[in-house]
Amino acid sequence: MEKTIRNKAANSKKDSFTLSAPGVRRKSSKTFGLVLGATSLGLMALGGCTPAGVAVGVGATAATAASQERGFQGALQDTETRLDINHLFLQESETLFTDINLQVQEGRVLLTGAVEKPETELMAVRLAWQGKGVREVINEIEVTDQSSVGDVARDLWIETQLEGKLLIDSGVTSINYSVESVNNTVYLMGIAQNQAELTRVVGHAKDIEYVRRVVNYVRLKDDPARRS
Repeated sequence: MEKTIRNKAANSKKDSFTLSAPGVRRKSSKTFGLVLGATSLGLMALGGCTPAGVAVGVGATAATAASQERGFQGALQDTETRLDINHLFLQESETLFTDINLQVQEGRVLLTGAVEKPETELMAVRLAWQGKGVREVINEIEVTDQSSVGDVARDLWIETQLEGKLLIDSGVTSINYSVESVNNTVYLMGIAQNQAELTRVVGHAKDIEYVRRVVNYVRLKDDPARRS
């Protein structure tokens, strides 16, 4: 299976507009898809760690994964890939683990975030390729020495606003999308049912205050590249 790598949004579909914004550094990963560990543990806790509680947790997790376009097995593989790469980052340095964000869809790994040194960026890309099941690495890491609590809060606010818009839009299957905001740039990844749905998602992102650029790595459901 052929592996590919993209740097700085090369060959991606981009939608952008101008609004000045400072740099940002932080660790976050907002995904409407599956996060097996957190979901299972949270539901097990609510169930009092009883067999019934565990069954509820596992059942809910499986149902969430199965409803995604990539299916249960695909969601599980992507979760394993993310955990593997995060482990590699943490082994290498705390900076990589805390400053680099990961989005994984069908073996495609999108790296976002901000670091102070180019060497850190290159190390993140190299380690990402070592992750289990990685088919493609897309590098959108920014090299910058700027950072502030206000920038972090604004990015989190943007993510929350967009997630909410997608969730309540009946014309969007929100569970198939993951969202990251870095330095007021929104990165989209996932699987769209059709071009009309994708257009709605990008439009929602553009309409949010403070967003200066939208970078789109979403694939259409019938894209032949998904089967390659």
